[in-house]
Amino acid sequence: MATSETVKVIVRCRPLNKREKDMNCKVVVSMDKNDCTIINPSDPNAPPKCFTFDGVYGLDSTTEQIYNEIAYPLVEGVLEGYNSTVFAYGQTGCGKSFSMQGVVVPPTQRGIIPRSFEHIFEAIETSDNTKYLVHSSYLEIYNEEIRDLLGADCKKKLDLKEHSDKGVYIPGLSWHSVHNVKECEDIMMQGWKNRSTGSTLMNADSSRSHSIFTVSVEMMDTHSTDDKQHIRKGKLNLVDLAGSERQAKTGASGDRLKEATKINLSLSALGNVISALVDGKSTHIPYRDSKLTRLLQDSLGGNTKTLMVACLSPADNNYDETLSTLRYANRTKNIKNKPKINEDPKDTLLREYQEEIQRLKQMVESGEINSAVQIQVQPDVEDEVNKEKERLKQEYEQMMHELKEKYHAEQRSNAKLQEHVSSLKQKYEEELANLSNKQHVAPESDIQQIPLTDSKGNALKSDPHTLTKIQVQALERLQQLEEQMVGGERVNDKELKEKRLKKKRAAEKRLKNLQEALHQVNEDDLVMLKVYDNIQEELKAKTELLKKAKRKIESLQIEIRDIHSEFEGDRVDYLETIRKQDQCVKLMQQILNKVQPCIRRDCNYSNLDKIKNECQWDADQQCWRLPDLQIVKTKLPPTGIQPGARVQMVNGLVASPVNIYTTLHDEEVNNGEDKFLK
Repeated sequence: MATSETVKVIVRCRPLNKREKDMNCKVVVSMDKNDCTIINPSDPNAPPKCFTFDGVYGLDSTTEQIYNEIAYPLVEGVLEGYNSTVFAYGQTGCGKSFSMQGVVVPPTQRGIIPRSFEHIFEAIETSDNTKYLVHSSYLEIYNEEIRDLLGADCKKKLDLKEHSDKGVYIPGLSWHSVHNVKECEDIMMQGWKNRSTGSTLMNADSSRSHSIFTVSVEMMDTHSTDDKQHIRKGKLNLVDLAGSERQAKTGASGDRLKEATKINLSLSALGNVISALVDGKSTHIPYRDSKLTRLLQDSLGGNTKTLMVACLSPADNNYDETLSTLRYANRTKNIKNKPKINEDPKDTLLREYQEEIQRLKQMVESGEINSAVQIQVQPDVEDEVNKEKERLKQEYEQMMHELKEKYHAEQRSNAKLQEHVSSLKQKYEEELANLSNKQHVAPESDIQQIPLTDSKGNALKSDPHTLTKIQVQALERLQQLEEQMVGGERVNDKELKEKRLKKKRAAEKRLKNLQEALHQVNEDDLVMLKVYDNIQEELKAKTELLKKAKRKIESLQIEIRDIHSEFEGDRVDYLETIRKQDQCVKLMQQILNKVQPCIRRDCNYSNLDKIKNECQWDADQQCWRLPDLQIVKTKLPPTGIQPGARVQMVNGLVASPVNIYTTLHDEEVNNGEDKFLK
């Protein structure tokens, strides 16, 4: 049964940037061990607010330190078959992308994402008797629309589906096989270039979307003691959230206002999910309020080890946003997940590949193909037999050379190489003996022909080249599948193994220290349980404890007032956003009212009230479904005097029938009512 564990939360405070220095901003955030303290610049006499987290990292911190101390165990868990998620949260320009993506120089500030690549492939390359299959994907959520950053069309909108076995998934999202760190980094950079960014007053290159880079790792023990080879599947989600911000500070308008509204909507939905999970009394968790919360559903309260990196600005002019981020992070650390190893899941490619590899090996090694066909050779064509022998020999030597190169490149085990060499040699000798025996067989008419079929049951031609072609195709597919799997390339690299072991021990030591700290008895409990020598000493100690409790109550009352003040600020901000959106809606409505009279009368969109009634809201796509634009041509009755027609009289005689509808239409045109009809 899976044991529950809380979401790990750390905070990272960046140094003052150039903009803040030019404004002569003061630092109001301080770090001490696992505590983060913030001072209210507008009220210096107010007590500072202190928050405790799993780790706090100050102005001079490095991403290397953060990764080794906090993120390392989560990524290591992926290699054991767990799901893990690391996501960065904070206002615009506070260092989220810097923490996740990082920079190349200095090396200590390389981001969490590239470090996780290095970590995963270090473990894979030094592993023994385990094969891995690694795939990655990269998506963004922009304006509540999901896009594949690695797809052929990165602007195409993707749907979000839910399945009883798969959970929440995205059909059509591209997954790319990766074999080393460089391939992962190339894919990440390709997707990074396709991300939606834009300039705001807070950040010249602000991320305007949430992005999720996912690494899926399937692993199988090749030397399993039992008959069944168990497969485990771990998944690592690396999430870079868009910046939370107030509209007034970012100067958002037009498209930027629309983006910011969607960003704040999804982050607000994320906050509601966190609050509902922490509350414990909520019967409904509002995961469906946004695409972001649906994708992170398993990371918050589900089967995942989760780490939140809360990024802060130390400047006094960002006090409200920094305090809001700290409160957000403080609530998140109370969420409990139930991670468990994903063993033998149904949707593993590794299982499919392994079954196909076994099937291909049987085709190549067991001689089934040879027993299914008899090659026809005329008794009197000795030269052809000799040519066939020579060709088979050349093919055998070529395949031997290619296989050896492949195995040396991938550092395959000697036992496996010997097995394939022996198999090919035996196959070659059998075919050679076959050809020699065919010189003494009965004439063509006496040879019994057994048709050869492929995997789909289609008949294959029984020419002298058929056997070799099938073998070559099987070997090519076999090599292609085995190249997809990685593992053990540097199994003999003692230096790399020692480096990995050192990091693992350091992470385990830190985890042990944290567990010991959690089990320590609270100082206040010791005061209550202590046996005193006299009543005066007990009275003094408990009076001090009472004063401490009063100070805590006062601090909590101030906290309540601050939260009310923050709520009021958010309310004002949301009302301002609503007013701006209302102005945009009124502008579009006025433009529509001006354009509507110009629409053709035979177009269905000339009646806007009817169109509005026919529209339907699509909750999954978050958009309206509108009727198709149609032009309806009026059909006139045939010529001749028809019922309802007006007869034109000339000198008492009927001149010609005139259709009443045509006449009325002409009158309307003459009156200028249909002057835009073309």
